[in-house]
Formats: sequence, structure tokens, C-alpha cells
Amino acid sequence: MAKEFSVPIDVRFADIDFYAHVNSVVFFSYMETARVRMFREAYRDLTEQGTLLLVGRAECDYRIPILLDDTVVVTVWISRIGTTSFDLDYRIHDNGDRIFATGRTSMVCFDKTRGVATPVPDCLKEMG
Repeated sequence: MAKEFSVPIDVRFADIDFYAHVNSVVFFSYMETARVRMFREAYRDLTEQGTLLLVGRAECDYRIPILLDDTVVVTVWISRIGTTSFDLDYRIHDNGDRIFATGRTSMVCFDKTRGVATPVPDCLKEMG
């Protein structure tokens, strides 16, 4: 089983739309927050070595609206590792049984110097 990382999210008033719930595009920002925190140290080292982690695809399945006063947590884990890409799965939930949404991003490892996809680094394989 892959290691899960959970990140609490502060729902901001600016996240709320005309319908009084978190706008659908903001869910992707919440997933990004969890992804960046998960990879903070590994990503810094990879970037210094010339490897970028690029989002190749992002998807979100909405279940129930998030309201301004809701408690929100994003849990993320590596669900698939390929040759030059890997998938991250997300669960956007509260501290109880409510799941607001699930999501997935397909990440591509990219060598910025050569301009080509590069194999998934061992440090990421160890997280999966």
C-alpha cells in the first residue's frame, strides 16, 4: 500500500462561488496544495537535478459540495508508477465519513535540459 499524505485545507471566502459552495475549479487548487506539500523536499532535489514533475492530466469527480464552514482535508498517494509517468490519487474529505470529491493527476517526469520525458526517479518509486 502506498503511503498517504494528508493536508488540511483552509476554505477561504474567495473559494466560494455564487451558489454558496466551493467553486469546482478550486478543487484542483486544493489537490495542487496537497501534491506540492507531499513532494516539497523530493521535488526541490529533483528540480535542482533538472527533473520537473509536470501535470499531464487532471480529473476530479465531485460528490458533495464544500461549504465555507466545512473542515477539509486532502489525502494524496501514488497509485501507479510507469516508466516516465505516475498517477496520484486524491480524496478530498472531512475528518469524518464525508467525501467531497476524488481526483487523479497523471504526472510526467521531464528533463528540462534535454527537453524530453525521463524515467521516474527512485525517490518517487520509494513513495509509491
